[in-house]
Amino acid sequence: MAGHSKWANIKHRKARQDAAKGKTWSKCSRAIIVAARNGGGDPEYNLALRYAIDEAKTANMPKDTITKAINRGMGELAGAAYEPVRYEGYGPAGVAIIVDCLTDNVNRTAAEMRMLFERSGGNLAKPGAVAFGFQQVGLLLIEACKASEDELIQLALESGADDVSEVDGAWEITCTPSDLSAVRGAVVAAGIEPDSAEITMLPSITVEIPADAAGRVLRLIDLLQDHDDTQKVYHNAEIPREVLGKLRDERGYSS
Repeated sequence: MAGHSKWANIKHRKARQDAAKGKTWSKCSRAIIVAARNGGGDPEYNLALRYAIDEAKTANMPKDTITKAINRGMGELAGAAYEPVRYEGYGPAGVAIIVDCLTDNVNRTAAEMRMLFERSGGNLAKPGAVAFGFQQVGLLLIEACKASEDELIQLALESGADDVSEVDGAWEITCTPSDLSAVRGAVVAAGIEPDSAEITMLPSITVEIPADAAGRVLRLIDLLQDHDDTQKVYHNAEIPREVLGKLRDERGYSS
């Protein structure tokens, strides 16, 4: 689970999401509600809402549930008022972690995040202490068998993407966050369905995690991702593939 390779990350995350679909839909609903509240209910003119809807569709969230979430964000249906908050900290072996949340109670969420970090041998840090080592980018992941390098490079050039690289059996296409929709549209128009398309935070430097600490690092990441208020977890951990595979087996997740 290399920090610079999102492919292993997303396979692990999807396996866990399949085991807890209800919680995944709840997180998607929060993202849609907040996006609609802040930028309006039309995804054509609200990029954040468009991305939130895309993620909800990827999670197989029903269309009527998506519509209800938009209506809640627009104030047409009653619902909790969520606000975004970011937590930064360090986990076992010095791994840097960013947790983006949507919460209706910042004090409660802050206390629970602090507890998760400290019980796992880590600690929360001040805002900005970790984020400076990450860069926000648009990222598409495409299984390598779905397209050739030449095809994707041509699409990248035409749509304004920055780079195409192959990592762990998948193509990673990066672009500026504002270009993600255009790049994804070009890929889909070419008959290629991305396995993931999201705005994410990529680390500039990764930390190689020793085998004896990998389990604790992965457990903390899992706990943070499982928290009801968590939307995204970013980290710079570099876990060897064979160690990650063994840990997946122990936790009962498939690749």
